Amino acid sequence: MYNNIDLISKPMPDVKPVLQNPEIDDDFAMLDSIDNILDLDEERYPRFTLAKNKARFLRMLSWYKNKEEWLDVAPLSGVNKLFKQQTKELEGIRSSKLDYEMELETGTLTPSQRSYRRDELKMCKVQEKMAVHLISKMQVKIKSGRR
Repeated sequence: MYNNIDLISKPMPDVKPVLQNPEIDDDFAMLDSIDNILDLDEERYPRFTLAKNKARFLRMLSWYKNKEEWLDVAPLSGVNKLFKQQTKELEGIRSSKLDYEMELETGTLTPSQRSYRRDELKMCKVQEKMAVHLISKMQVKIKSGRR
């Protein structure tokens, strides 16, 4: 079992999914290469096969942007509460990510199932990146607030 600090400082090993659509799956390499999703311009956003996932991504992006701005004025108690929620959520994100990676490796999925799982895996990777970035900013705020 990982503690909260291990979740941030020791990334889970990545299992590489079997890629079938290079145009869409280039996003996996791009996501691995960047630190902060919030720094991407709109043209570089990950592509999703389902419109509802693109909308979900945009809502998630907005939520994380708002939380990052909120950190500048947030009380320490609120930051501590959000930190606990995000570190717990990060465990679930990583667990889901591993599940989707393993499912994609089995090779027993139909094309539509594979497409859905790739979208979900991409969403997990995006959410993991954003959560880790936000958690690290909260750690800085918490440490500076306790001095």
